[in-house]
Amino acid sequence: MIHPTAIIDPAARLGRDVSVGAYAVIGPQVEIGDNTEISNHVTIMGPTLIGRDNLFYSTCSIGQDPQDKKFKRGETQSRLEIGDNNTFREFVTINRGSEAGGGITRLGNNNWIMANCHIAHDCQVGRNTVFAVGAIIAGHVTIGDFVTLGGFTAIHQFCSVGEYTITGGQTLIAQDVPPYVVANGNRVRLFGVNKVGLERNGLTPDEVSEIQKAYKIIFRSKLPQKEALARVGSELGGSPRAMRLVEFIQTSTRGICR
Repeated sequence: MIHPTAIIDPAARLGRDVSVGAYAVIGPQVEIGDNTEISNHVTIMGPTLIGRDNLFYSTCSIGQDPQDKKFKRGETQSRLEIGDNNTFREFVTINRGSEAGGGITRLGNNNWIMANCHIAHDCQVGRNTVFAVGAIIAGHVTIGDFVTLGGFTAIHQFCSVGEYTITGGQTLIAQDVPPYVVANGNRVRLFGVNKVGLERNGLTPDEVSEIQKAYKIIFRSKLPQKEALARVGSELGGSPRAMRLVEFIQTSTRGICR
């Protein structure tokens, strides 16, 4: 299961049935869960914790130092944590966290990260996401569950993208993108509710309808934002999905794209 040309530090810990391909390099303070496959020429540095059933295609670079001028080599609070059942295609790069940004870059379970994607330091990526080819996210970005980033989407540092959102190819995001929407363009604009994605991921027709009603009030009614959010609360206060949209907008620190 371990190719003779692979270089594995004695301090690394590999679970059961982990395979390591030719010329792969695994550094110290790396822990890899069971049934994970590491292809040829993959580099994994630590401190990095990787769950089980992950697949790293050739030439991935995982757990390297943050690309942040404030980062100092040897920072004790600099980690990468990856969950279970993720796929990382060729030339994916993921950096560890930095002390200034909380210390941890984290990815959940069941993510599909295509070739040439970059996930920078201190990012928080949920579960069941898809990063199409060339999608890149800068430091301190938060990506919600079930998000799909179109090819070559680029996200500015400190932005958040809410759950169940989909972006078009070559989208440039410099403000927060709310949950449940279709977002596209440079600079990004909203193009309605991601109805197909919501249905595919198991939301009920009632939930989808409530989200659509909330979206129309917030983005199509021409009410001032504060009044629009208050109206959603009064008309759809019993809908957790609608109120999640309100909560996301109220807590945004970078402003919401329109």
